[in-house]
Amino acid sequence: MSIKQISLYGLGAMASGAVVAVAVSSGTVLSLLTQAIIYAVFAIGVGLLLRQNGMVSFGHALFFGASGYVVGIILQLKLMPAEAAILLTLVGITLVAFVMGLVIVRVPGVAFGMLTLAIGQMFYLTASRSRGLTGGADGMSIEWPATLFGISQAQLLKPANMFLLCWVTLVVVVVVLALLLHSRFGSITEAVRDNEERARFIGIQTLLPRAAIYALSATVTALAGLLSALNTGFVSPENLHWSLSGVALMMVVVGGYKALWGPALGAMVYFLAKDILGDFANHWMAIFGIALITVIVFSPTGIAGALERLFKGKKTSPAARAAGSH
Repeated sequence: MSIKQISLYGLGAMASGAVVAVAVSSGTVLSLLTQAIIYAVFAIGVGLLLRQNGMVSFGHALFFGASGYVVGIILQLKLMPAEAAILLTLVGITLVAFVMGLVIVRVPGVAFGMLTLAIGQMFYLTASRSRGLTGGADGMSIEWPATLFGISQAQLLKPANMFLLCWVTLVVVVVVLALLLHSRFGSITEAVRDNEERARFIGIQTLLPRAAIYALSATVTALAGLLSALNTGFVSPENLHWSLSGVALMMVVVGGYKALWGPALGAMVYFLAKDILGDFANHWMAIFGIALITVIVFSPTGIAGALERLFKGKKTSPAARAAGSH
């Protein structure tokens, strides 16, 4: 896919989001969609690590929750304006994740997942017990200012505007990542993922690209955490818990990680299933679990992979298929 095509798809996606914001009048529906989009950004962060590094993280909730806590503490102590706090949080988490990545991406396979789980749970317990700083298990309210980036809170938190903000953020994240992964950097990380030993043999320094992907996935996840903190005005230790990382991973599996937009689709399916099935069954997670197993068995590349195969099949004309058979 060319840069021009990626840009056109991005513009089309933004236009469709604007149409939804105008067409949907229900604040409840828009709030549900906003929450789904926030977790779509989270899932893209987790899916990026799996797609480019071939690694499964059970601790990415660390970056999701930490971004809310860092901004909340900075605003509580009145150290700087909210806009600067947001930028500092993203830059700080990116740098910390890169340094972490230099160490933990060396650990292969299951051990990597267990290590991320241990690190995430360590911060979860720290936040739960630091009552004076984080509010402990009760969580903390975030004191956002009356205006943010020149927009009043009253306007920003309207369901349609919040939905549009999160949707634009999602589209920008997907477009930027698509452009980045279509560059030489993307080719290098794929080569390292597929065969690290061969990549070293041809002169590629493998540690830095893998650490960079880990940091990039953490940045995307932290961005989702900031959107969640803005949307709810609240952050709690549950935002750091490993189970949240597990939910994001389920979204990635259902949507499909090989397509960059697959995890976002998985997040949408998850939240729609949660809302629809929740009205009919108390044990909706069991029903969703059966759907998850079905996807894994019949479409290992997720819903996105199935849709791509279906689309390619329709694009192939009967004449072309007949010619190919000969």
